Amino acid sequence: MNPALLKAATLGNVGSLKALLQDDPKIILSMTPQDNTAVHIAAKLGHMEFAEEILKEDTNRLALWKNADGDTPLHLAARFGHVDVVTSLINHATIWPFDIKSEEGPLRMTNKLKNTPLHEAVIHRRTDIAMKLLQNDPDVGHITNLKEESPFHIAAREGLVVVVQEILNHPWVEKPEELEPPLSGTGSPLHQAVLGGHIKIVEKLLEARSDFIKVVDSSGNTALHYAAQKNNTKMIEMLLNKEPFLAYIKNHDGQSPLHSAAAYGSNSAIKEILKQCPDTAEQVDQNGQNALHIAVTNRKVGALKCLLKYIEPEEIINQADAEGNTPLHLSAMHSRVQSSIHLLRDKRINPCIVNNEGKTARSVIESLDEMETYEMFIWKELKKQESQKCKKQQLPPVASKRLLRKKNSMSNDYFELSVETYTLVAALIATVSFAATFTMPGGYNQISGTAILGRHPAFKVFVISNTIAMCSSLIVVFCFIWAWRDPVQFKLKQLIWGHRITVVACLAMIVSLMTAVQLVVSADSRWLAYIVILIGCSTPIIVWLILGFEVLFIPL
Repeated sequence: MNPALLKAATLGNVGSLKALLQDDPKIILSMTPQDNTAVHIAAKLGHMEFAEEILKEDTNRLALWKNADGDTPLHLAARFGHVDVVTSLINHATIWPFDIKSEEGPLRMTNKLKNTPLHEAVIHRRTDIAMKLLQNDPDVGHITNLKEESPFHIAAREGLVVVVQEILNHPWVEKPEELEPPLSGTGSPLHQAVLGGHIKIVEKLLEARSDFIKVVDSSGNTALHYAAQKNNTKMIEMLLNKEPFLAYIKNHDGQSPLHSAAAYGSNSAIKEILKQCPDTAEQVDQNGQNALHIAVTNRKVGALKCLLKYIEPEEIINQADAEGNTPLHLSAMHSRVQSSIHLLRDKRINPCIVNNEGKTARSVIESLDEMETYEMFIWKELKKQESQKCKKQQLPPVASKRLLRKKNSMSNDYFELSVETYTLVAALIATVSFAATFTMPGGYNQISGTAILGRHPAFKVFVISNTIAMCSSLIVVFCFIWAWRDPVQFKLKQLIWGHRITVVACLAMIVSLMTAVQLVVSADSRWLAYIVILIGCSTPIIVWLILGFEVLFIPL
């Protein structure tokens, strides 16, 4: 592009433009390497007067010119939110000899992504521009792009309530291909509204277009599948109140919304679906697996606990899939330690069931090439329950301990590192706490030998917290000395409690620090003590915000 024209377009200098046009009218045809004309640049930067000056003598249809990305000036003006430029371009289009609503018109022209200007407006949440475009061509809201998403879909997902309402105000007749599930999996605008979590839009769609509730995406998922994935109980309640049978519709993999909730670990969704449609727990997918199988396979321990809590029939909990595997079989097969523990704690679990290969959950573990210590623990529990519940049944023989020891060849590096780390931390806390006992804040009275600040209330808090820190850390040190006596038992029980006691010791140290500073600072420097107390109190809060409930558990 001519440098002088580029500068004028960038600055929106109409005077410079007029001078350039007077010298060379064809200068407006020059373009940047990306095929942007001066109108593109003006539209992008919002220079309405500059663009209008060029369009006055637009015999070359620069307003329809596409750059390297296929964008017209109207695309850019809509994308960057320049309402006045959009209005000017639309007004300019009305003087053309053809209908602006035709495929050749600027409102329906598409770029390389097959996006119309309205697509760009809703993608970038330009509500005022979207309304302007819809007022000039209401049907443009249903034109789909390469992803097979219309502006209607995108506006529903982005929560643009007024845009959705404007589109709904102008009914349209779908073409036959519009009624087919889209290849991209976008589903209906209702799917997108659920995906975005927009309650108001879902309400409007259910009221105005109740037929959307039966539409499925390219994978066969209904809007309820999406709500289950997003763990949105309000959406689930609204959809089921409108169409209760929605809970029983399966996708192309044979999975119901309850399966989807289990796969995504959506505990609240599981509770709501089972509350309204408890018999959905009986549904199985194309592999014969129910929601319990799915939760185990996808490592969703919380979802498994929720299912066990709200599903009552014993036959569902012990249901076998197409290969004869129960949820307990799968947890053993895939080494799902936490899932196995929760299943074994449920009195309804039957460890005597054999799969199509004639194996119980216990013999499934025995068939593994290698066994970690955690798997050894589960094997012991399964063996124990078999001896209690399966006395009158013929089961596969129990493997010899010698064979199991050979399989238990997995490295214990993580276990060794955990024990060493906790022992070291506990020893350091005990050392510091012990030293603090003989270097009391404020020192000792040289005559009586008592603490100078002993009568201060904060001193009593210091002594108690320091004692808790020292004794807690000593408990961890002594318990971990016996860690190797029974690693299987230690890993799943003592190691967890050792972790929790170490947390208590650390918290006690923080309290000791705060009270010690409170005791020794002078009265005119109390602000220092307050800052230390604030930092000390924020420390466990920050840790909790980062880790949540995980702070109470070691990773298994």
